[in-house]
Amino acid sequence: MKWSPPLKWLSGITIIVFCFIFSTNIPTRTKSFEPAVSEIESPALINASKLALARQYVIKNGYNAEECFLADMSVPSGAPRFYVYNFTKEKIVASGLVTHGHCNTFGILPIRYTNTPNSNCTSLGKYKIGKKYYGRFGLAYKLHGLDSTNSNAFKRYIVLHSHECVPDEASTDEICQSEGCPTVSINFLKKLSVIIDNSSKPVLLWMYR
Repeated sequence: MKWSPPLKWLSGITIIVFCFIFSTNIPTRTKSFEPAVSEIESPALINASKLALARQYVIKNGYNAEECFLADMSVPSGAPRFYVYNFTKEKIVASGLVTHGHCNTFGILPIRYTNTPNSNCTSLGKYKIGKKYYGRFGLAYKLHGLDSTNSNAFKRYIVLHSHECVPDEASTDEICQSEGCPTVSINFLKKLSVIIDNSSKPVLLWMYR
C-alpha cells in the first residue's frame, strides 16, 4: 500500500507525500483513546439480519464464535463504523473509525466498491483475518477475501492495519482515505490485536453497506 499525508506547510517546505490520501480537515492530534461505542445494544447500530448471518457463518465455518468484526460502510467515515460484536453478550463491545479506498478519485463522491486489482477501492464482503506481520505501517494482518466481491484481496495486498491519520474520536468531517485497506487508528488496532492474537480460531471481518 502507498500513502500520502495531509497537505501541510512547514516553513515553506512541503512534506513528503506518502501513499495515503488525506482529508484536509483531519485533526493532527487526538485525545487519549476511548472507544466511541462501548457495551451498546446491537439493534441500535447493526441490522439483525447481518448479525444472524454472521453468527451462522462463524459457527458453520469454524471461526471465532464469540466475537467478530463488522464494518458498516454506509456510515460516513468520520463516524464509528467498525464494530467489535460479542455474540455471547449480544452487544457491540467496542467500535472505531475505519477508512475506505479512494478509487483513484481522491475524495470525489459517490464512493465506489470493487474487487478489481489496482483500483485502490475497498472491496465489500467477508474476510478471514490471517497472519500478522510487521511492515511499512507497523503491525498489520493479512486479509483473505471469502466472497466473489473481495476474492482478490490477498493478491491486492489488502490488509488490516493502522495509520496515524485515523483519529480515535468521531468527527463531522470525512477522514483520510486508503488504497483499499481497512485502516484504523493506532490505538484501536491495539484493541483488535488482543482479540485476534488470543483467538484460537480465525476472526471474521465483514465489510458491508
